Amino acid sequence: MTAWLQPLTREKSLRPAEPGRWHSGLTKALFFQFLLLLALAPLGCWAQAYPTKPITLVVPFAAGGPTDKIARALAEGLRNQLPGASFIIDNTPGAGGTNGTAKVARAPKDGHTLLITHISIATTPWLYKNLKYKALEDFEYLGLINEVPMTIIGRPGLPPQNLAELTPWITTNSRRVNLAHAGLGSASHLCGLLLQQGLGIDLTTIPYGGTGPAMAAMLNDQVDLMCDQATNTVDQIASGAVRAFGVTADQRITTSPALANLPTLNESGLEGFKITIWCGLYAPKDTPKAITSRLNQALKALLADPVFIKNQAAVGAVSIRDNRSNSVEHRKFVEAETLRWGKIIKNSGQKHID
Repeated sequence: MTAWLQPLTREKSLRPAEPGRWHSGLTKALFFQFLLLLALAPLGCWAQAYPTKPITLVVPFAAGGPTDKIARALAEGLRNQLPGASFIIDNTPGAGGTNGTAKVARAPKDGHTLLITHISIATTPWLYKNLKYKALEDFEYLGLINEVPMTIIGRPGLPPQNLAELTPWITTNSRRVNLAHAGLGSASHLCGLLLQQGLGIDLTTIPYGGTGPAMAAMLNDQVDLMCDQATNTVDQIASGAVRAFGVTADQRITTSPALANLPTLNESGLEGFKITIWCGLYAPKDTPKAITSRLNQALKALLADPVFIKNQAAVGAVSIRDNRSNSVEHRKFVEAETLRWGKIIKNSGQKHID
C-alpha cells in the first residue's frame, strides 16, 4: 500500500483534534487525497458494475418498422458485447419520433435508458415548433450505427413497369397520383419531399401513423407510391407484393438479392438524387463518461462483427466503419445534417406544426 493510503494507527485515529485545527495524524494533504479518492471511485464503480439492470432501448417509431428492426438487431448484438446485459425494446411512437426522443431526454442519466433513432433527430427541429428537447444539447452521442438507402415502390397494378416509365407517368398524371408516407418528419416523408423537388411537381401526399399502416394501404391498392427504407421493403419486393422502381443510393445494392437489379435514381436522369437514412445511438445528457465510453466501445466492436455486417447488408444497410462511430464525429455529422435538411425542408415549403 502506498504511503498516502496508509491507515492511521488506532491510537492516533481515536485522539480528538482541537477545535479549528487539523488532527496531528491526518494532514491536510492526506485529507484532500482521501476526498479525491472518494470522488474518483464512483467512476470506476460505474464502469465495473454497469449494467446493473435491463437496458431499455427506446424506439420512437412503431413496432415492426425499419428502425424497430434495426433496434432489435442492435440489442441482440450488444448482448454479446456487454456481458450480462439484457435489453427491453420500448416502442414509443408519435409526432415524427419526437415523443420517444423526448422520453429519453428526460430519463435517468444512468445508462439504462438509451435511444435509437434515425435522421428525424436532425429534421424535426425544422418541422415542429415546440420540441421538448434540444437535439444537439440534451443527449450524449454514442455513435452512428448504419446507413440505409430508400426504395421507390408502387402498388402492383400501377401502369409503369420500371423506373424509365415511372417518371413520365408521374409527370403526366401528377394531379391523380398519390404518395403515402409514415407521418411528418418520417424518412418516407423526407424522401417524398426530395422526389417531388427532383421531378418539379406536387403530388397528393397521404400521411399514415407509421410505415406499417402505409405499407398496408399500398398492399390494398389504396395508394400509388411510397418511398421507404430498404430494411422495410426488401421482403415485399422479394415476394412481388409491391413493384420496386429504384433505390436512392449512389450505386446499386448488390449485397441484397432482392435489391440487386434495381437501378439508382441517378440512372433515370434524376442526377444527384441520393438519400440514405442513418441510425444512431444516444443516451441522456450527463450520463457518466465511464458508461458512455463503454457503450461506444461495445457499439464499435459490434459494427466490426462480420455476422452483424452481413445481416445488415442483406437488407441493404451498410454498417458504419468510419470515424462517425465515434461520439464526437457522430455529433458533428448530426449537426451538419441538421443544417442540410433545414435548407431542403425550407425549399419544399413544408410548414411547421405546433
